[in-house]
Amino acid sequence: MATFPLNITVLYAGLLALFGLFLAVMVTRARVTNQVYFGDGGKDPMMRAIRAHANFCEYVPLALIVIGLTEMAGGPRWLVHALGIALVLARILHAQGLFSSPGQSFGRATGASLTWIVLLVAGVVCTYYGIVWRM
Repeated sequence: MATFPLNITVLYAGLLALFGLFLAVMVTRARVTNQVYFGDGGKDPMMRAIRAHANFCEYVPLALIVIGLTEMAGGPRWLVHALGIALVLARILHAQGLFSSPGQSFGRATGASLTWIVLLVAGVVCTYYGIVWRM
């Protein structure tokens, strides 16, 4: 088998793509159930489904990019796996929190915080490698 430069990140990208598709299906199901075919119709279930999917779309691409760059830059395998696992867990928790409660919830808070931690750690690592490689 050929060597692929992102052999760890590709696993988490695949898992997150499947979860993103699941969230898109949940939006479609909410649309059919609530008979709302554009926007959110002012209906709470629609708003939550749309926000779960939108929030996923807002954070996951950048997170995968910095995780992938961490891997390409030679970051430790354990770190790349830790970032990928944390991101998958974070997005599942966040979505679960949004679907279960319209207000604050453990899942939303933990998922958002964990996503930010992934971005912070991967961002710092990428910045470090960017500085070191330029020297």
